[in-house]
Amino acid sequence: MSDVATVADTRRLHPGTIALSIVGQAPKQIPGLIALTAAFSRGHVAVAAAILGAGVVLLGVFAWVRWRQFSYTIGAGELTIAEGLFHRSRRSIPFERIQDVSIEQKPLARLFGLARVKVETGGGDADEASLDSVTLVEAARLRGVLRQGGTAATTTGPAEPKRVTVFAMPIGRVLTMGAFGFSLVWVGVLFAALNQLGDLIDFDWREVRDIAGIAREQAIGLVTPIFAALAFVAALLLGAISGIVRTLLVEYGFRLEREGDRLRRVRGLLTRTEVVVSLRRVQLALIERAMVSGRFGWSSLRFQTLGGSDDAGGRQGVAPFARDGEVAALLAEAGYPRFDPLPLRPVAFGHVVRAGVLRGGVPLIAIAVASIFLPLVAFALLFLPIPVGVALLVRRRHRYAIVGDSLQVMRGVLAKQAWIVPLARIQAVSVTRGPLQRLLGLATVRVGTAGARGMARPDIVDLAVEDADALARALLRRVG
Repeated sequence: MSDVATVADTRRLHPGTIALSIVGQAPKQIPGLIALTAAFSRGHVAVAAAILGAGVVLLGVFAWVRWRQFSYTIGAGELTIAEGLFHRSRRSIPFERIQDVSIEQKPLARLFGLARVKVETGGGDADEASLDSVTLVEAARLRGVLRQGGTAATTTGPAEPKRVTVFAMPIGRVLTMGAFGFSLVWVGVLFAALNQLGDLIDFDWREVRDIAGIAREQAIGLVTPIFAALAFVAALLLGAISGIVRTLLVEYGFRLEREGDRLRRVRGLLTRTEVVVSLRRVQLALIERAMVSGRFGWSSLRFQTLGGSDDAGGRQGVAPFARDGEVAALLAEAGYPRFDPLPLRPVAFGHVVRAGVLRGGVPLIAIAVASIFLPLVAFALLFLPIPVGVALLVRRRHRYAIVGDSLQVMRGVLAKQAWIVPLARIQAVSVTRGPLQRLLGLATVRVGTAGARGMARPDIVDLAVEDADALARALLRRVG
């Protein structure tokens, strides 16, 4: 396939797509390989080899047919994609719907110098179109052409705005972030493995007694604490290593560049991704502090966007591990004010009462019923003050205010979240009241923005009813 063509050309993906497709389908053939292994064990070598060869040929044929029937065209005002053999489909994407074009390179594609081009449109949960795979030159051409509305016809594309790096994570910071990403999963995995290992080797304490010449109880008393300490240290090391490896794979080489009215993010060790965040489509900013790393002054910043996000809630990470000054600088790049907790006011004291009922009252009933049958369960009453105390802290940390042209909300005790929502981006405001809230005279103000999905929304929970109504009216008066 030639890399030089006019804008109106109809093109196909790179032929290397066929090989990548065959390799990608290989894991799905594992059941067939198991059957082949069984055939080999019975001596049917010729039959197994014939089946294996036929399978490879069929995979190649299907991959070639899919490649042959897939084409894309940049025409007048739209990108058109045609695909399918028996069920033929043709999709047209107008240029005005395209938010931007991102480029992704998985490990095998990087070996062949190929990339996946993802066309992102506003408000979609998934990519509107995906061209997997094209050459890097073609990927750059497509990005330039589509961003300029089809006006670029050369391989070099239009003149790109100057790029300025606004945030980057050197390898030392990536490793530090990974160290804080400790996973408790490895602790459970280690102890489960040790338990299974003990069953497999059929360890007998009598052997320790015979070798050491001491009693069984003495051997257990000597070995068990040492074994437990070593297992605990090993679990901690595995948890830390798993966090570092996972973070390296995702965040290695993290770089955020300002390019006109866009932020371009590049990251990844094996799978290299390049994603663009259009500042015009940013709906809100979310600052998060984790339970442990937050105590050391580290935060993360995410922007909620209309499209092109890699988060189930529609948010795109632009600074996964940053200091407060760096977060403030990135907010300024997007035209957002610095988050300021001083003007914020707490929600109603009834929030403590409702949280105390839910966190303390419900467990109290459960403990009371269980203690009838198991009296020792009553000792759990000693721990009930903990959730009630947490309820006090929750109310203290849950604050809100309209600051300038934005709504700012904060929530969380150990892990903290802070939202900055431009009033012009608010799409809907509603006041809701649950049964317990009605009893306590409370209400929740729910704030809706475009592209929001899932959890972690900037809702203000448990306001006095009159305050909730006043806040809702104030927001509705000032939305754009």
